[in-house]
Amino acid sequence: MTLPPFQALIDDHAETIHRFLSAIVGPVEADDCFQETFLAALRAYPGVRAGSNLRAWLFAVARSKAIDSHRRASRAPVPLGAAPDDRVVGDGGAGETDDALWSAVAALPEKQRAAVVLRFACDLSHRDIGRMLDCSDEAARRSVHEGVKRLREVWT
Repeated sequence: MTLPPFQALIDDHAETIHRFLSAIVGPVEADDCFQETFLAALRAYPGVRAGSNLRAWLFAVARSKAIDSHRRASRAPVPLGAAPDDRVVGDGGAGETDDALWSAVAALPEKQRAAVVLRFACDLSHRDIGRMLDCSDEAARRSVHEGVKRLREVWT
């Protein structure tokens, strides 16, 4: 038994691999992971034994690329410095920045600070925050909650 042409492999499994990657890394990263998956598969394809389960092999390659993507995201810098100058207080009439709030945010423990900034300044979901902070969705949600709770205590 011989291996099918690589293009036939792509034609047969591209849609399910892309759907899998979209679910694992999200729609934004899925395209990059998809390309990396099939590039890696193309390089390794000559070494695959005839009769192998090619679908399972492709999913293993895709999973590996998804893990690489998560690792890259967890090492990516998280903006924790000064917030943009377009922040305004209350009604926004004066257009003044609220340094007291950002000082209170800066005083939060690191994980809470990152979670609050990612949630409210970057508008990320709890799932994305969990990926960025290398924790579960629930832990990310809890970090945001605890951070906001502390902010309410000190900045009211």
